[in-house]
Amino acid sequence: MLVNDKYIIQKKNITVEFFYTELKSKFGLKLLSRKVGFDRLITDKNLHRPGLALAGFVELFSFNRVQVFGNSEIKYLNSLKLKERIKSLKTIFNFEIPCIIFTENNKPSKECIELANRKKVPLFGMSYQTTKCNYFLSDFLDDQFSPRISLHGSFVDVYGVGMMFIGKSGIGKSEVALDLVERGHRLVADDVVIFTKKGEGIIIGSGTDLVKHFMEVRGIGIIDVRGMFGVRSIRFQKRLEIIIELEIWDDNANYTRTGLERQTVDLMGIDIPYVKLPILPGKNLTVVSEIIALNYLLKHYGYDAAKVLKSRLTKKIKKKTEEVKRVVDYFEHDFE
Repeated sequence: MLVNDKYIIQKKNITVEFFYTELKSKFGLKLLSRKVGFDRLITDKNLHRPGLALAGFVELFSFNRVQVFGNSEIKYLNSLKLKERIKSLKTIFNFEIPCIIFTENNKPSKECIELANRKKVPLFGMSYQTTKCNYFLSDFLDDQFSPRISLHGSFVDVYGVGMMFIGKSGIGKSEVALDLVERGHRLVADDVVIFTKKGEGIIIGSGTDLVKHFMEVRGIGIIDVRGMFGVRSIRFQKRLEIIIELEIWDDNANYTRTGLERQTVDLMGIDIPYVKLPILPGKNLTVVSEIIALNYLLKHYGYDAAKVLKSRLTKKIKKKTEEVKRVVDYFEHDFE
């Protein structure tokens, strides 16, 4: 199965410089100290409020995390005399902390800035409330440290269902995706698709920064889907819900006829619905792909056609009626 031909991408750490560059424009992160310590590494996706550490209890101090100073930390520090405040700050600056973020437009004291510059620990500020700040930062760090894989194929949003087409090179994945786009669906990525595990049971797919919404069509070359079909034809990311493997028809292979058995593939510990779609001359793969998406939506909302038909057949067999009845009830006076 070609879905096993994947390349695992996992970030083990990020630099403070990357952290600052990405969040500066997104959330208005401001540098409050000198530009020092930007080569420090953030190795943990979790945040830490160092209230106990400032009070002198450092046994459980998670110094390797991004430190967040909210109103509680600031009020505690301001309640101390200058000598005690410096001692309290030195307690945490003696550890190799990545950086400190001050929330709600709180400003570090003069002695805090001096210690940070001396120890080469960057100080940043955000205007958001601490709870909101923690939410934004946690979401960003969770995304950076989430497990990722790259798959070769075409990823399309069909009726709101994220469908990943895989298969051997040249089998027609891009052509199916292009036909779906022409019919009003949206391309997420073609060729190399990056999938990120977001929480339990959720995998989000997107393209690479380099390729984005460009596509290679054999015999034509490179085309720009967004430039050709407009912004309505693309998405930057989408949840993965179905994997469809295209393959040439094999007389010896077993293909699903009823759909009663749910097939899945394991992707980063999550079972994703899987469909093996054989290719035959004259088979309209685009329409079949739309039917797969619509059938998935019906199942999602509680209606499974295969199970309904099976239930009807079972009830009919149980009745064991001997009544003679025509197979088809014709409309009266309708002889067409």
